[in-house]
Amino acid sequence: MSAACRAPQRSNRATGVRDAGVRDTRERAPRARARRRAALTAGAAVAALLLTACGSGGTSGGGGNTNFVTGTDGIATAAKGERAAAPDLSGKTLEGEHLDVADFQGKVVVLNMWGSWCNPCRAEAKYFAKVSEDYAGQDVQFVGINTRDSSTGSALAFEKDFGITYPSLYDPTGKLMLRFEKGTLHPQAIPSTLILDRDGKIAARSLTALSEERLLKMLEPVVAEK
Repeated sequence: MSAACRAPQRSNRATGVRDAGVRDTRERAPRARARRRAALTAGAAVAALLLTACGSGGTSGGGGNTNFVTGTDGIATAAKGERAAAPDLSGKTLEGEHLDVADFQGKVVVLNMWGSWCNPCRAEAKYFAKVSEDYAGQDVQFVGINTRDSSTGSALAFEKDFGITYPSLYDPTGKLMLRFEKGTLHPQAIPSTLILDRDGKIAARSLTALSEERLLKMLEPVVAEK
């Protein structure tokens, strides 16, 4: 009898524990849902801020105030009167000849940072070759800045493969790129392209590979400026 009497008591205690566990779970559930809703709301707010930052442009090159406004296509532009001057960009070309970009003042200059080791550079090279030929004789000068190639041989082979006839400064350690104002370029963003207006100031920028359409979208408005 005593054993029979004790058995239901143990069962009642177990049931009580289970009931308490169910009540505790039910009490925790609304709090968990509230925390999840709060996390989702915070995540949406962060995403909105990021979208706003991407749309406003200006510092995607690595800090600094560059006065660039970046469009949805990734092309950044600076209004006349708010453009930074390009630094001294002079040195030896891949062929060993002296070149100074300042000598092209009065022309629109397309500066393309590239390397023969860079697959996106290969993807865009044919468009640069074509557009440079199309704009020959229209006061537009294309200049490459070859970087991180340990020798000129592979870079010259690259130019031959893609029919590039305009000169490239040889900058294996990236020293020329570091001369730009902070925020203009990112040392790891290869290829990158800058458009200099006729006064030698930076009018447009892309930190990614370009199609022919996007290259023309950068170039044509600056060529049209008076």
